[in-house]
Amino acid sequence: MKQHHAFCTRDMRHANEVIALARESGVPDDDIALIARSDIEILEVPNERKEADTDFMPAVLRGVLYGGLAGIVVGIVAMVILPMGMAGLALMAAGGAVVGAWASGLMGSALPDPIRRKFKDEIDAGRVLVVIDADEETQQMLVQRLGERGAVHLDHSAPAAMR
Repeated sequence: MKQHHAFCTRDMRHANEVIALARESGVPDDDIALIARSDIEILEVPNERKEADTDFMPAVLRGVLYGGLAGIVVGIVAMVILPMGMAGLALMAAGGAVVGAWASGLMGSALPDPIRRKFKDEIDAGRVLVVIDADEETQQMLVQRLGERGAVHLDHSAPAAMR
């Protein structure tokens, strides 16, 4: 299973060297993206390399779950007060899920992706992150090969490493 792996580079020139090496190592072009400070992205990163992930889908799924649960609770309360049956309860649950998905989706679309949030200091310092979707075996090979060229593998589970 492929996962995101981030490598920190000094600048765009270094990032392009790392991209070339990753491609030579068999990584498909579609599995390579770049994350950089906004001024660098606007001026130097080609559109096909921009990483534009947000928390939209996870937020929508959470909104459906919590909105649906809230709709069920409101529906149960309404069943006690008003003479409505299971259809009313189902309608309340569906309405809650829709409203929850809409509200959460709006909030999630405004949040940057987890890699951008986690390594904000490196990005703000002008470094360029090369994000590669790879399986574990390919990732191990890339850590060694790209590390020889000065790219630092950023561990998602540890604090930002490069200063």
